[in-house]
Amino acid sequence: MTDWRVLLVDDDSGLAAIFRESKTVAVLGAKADSAEPAYYVPAYLRSRGYRIRPVNPRFAGRRLHDAETVASLRDLAEATDVIEVFRRPEYLAGHADEILALPWRPKTVWFQLGIRNDGAAEKLARAGIRVVQDRCMMPEHRRLESQGSLAD
Repeated sequence: MTDWRVLLVDDDSGLAAIFRESKTVAVLGAKADSAEPAYYVPAYLRSRGYRIRPVNPRFAGRRLHDAETVASLRDLAEATDVIEVFRRPEYLAGHADEILALPWRPKTVWFQLGIRNDGAAEKLARAGIRVVQDRCMMPEHRRLESQGSLAD
């Protein structure tokens, strides 16, 4: 790849492409409390047809979003298109290493609103993975959907 920076997605056409091309979202840091963004954002995505795969060792074995929660990304039974990250920025370097050690690669890693780590983003992008930082999937999806940007 000549310029890994093209995989740092921050424009509407790139965001819309991610939503259109993705079907399965692993939620790293999923929560069971419906008042938490790490619960209601995936619930919104599920209501829009995405398959959600929750990841959190505290809830392993518990069903969330009509799927069994697993303890870690390596415990997922299938590859996912997007890994949506609800973890503090200081943990992202370790999660980038964890993602790159998987036997499969997600097309996209999405750091939720307020979550940014340029070093982890660069490492993932250099490996050919699209990265979104500091944006929430729910309002971005709503906005792009209302503009008609998600139609095939």
